[in-house]
Amino acid sequence: MSFLSTLFGKKEKATGNISILNKNEYATQIITNNIKPIDVRTASEYASGHIKSAINVDLFKPSNFKNYFEKLDKEKAVYVYCRSGARSQKAARKLLNMGFEQVYDLRGGYNAWK
Repeated sequence: MSFLSTLFGKKEKATGNISILNKNEYATQIITNNIKPIDVRTASEYASGHIKSAINVDLFKPSNFKNYFEKLDKEKAVYVYCRSGARSQKAARKLLNMGFEQVYDLRGGYNAWK
């Protein structure tokens, strides 16, 4: 069992260095650690509603996505979400390939958050 699953219980499903958190786990971590989650949806999706303090970095704009994340500390955890969880999984894998060590994804995406 990994350190994080020991810390947060067995509900967490880890896929490599991608941890998929349910709504309560995700909310607790972003609030407790004062984290700004990354919304990887389009600007219009973001404008129609998003998690408070989330930063919009559209996965479908690859150069913007890459430029934004290249500036971040790859040793710090990144929290991503999308509409339902599929795009954020793609984003999470992309971030691991860019060298990020730990990526957290919201199970069910913004649909689960609402």
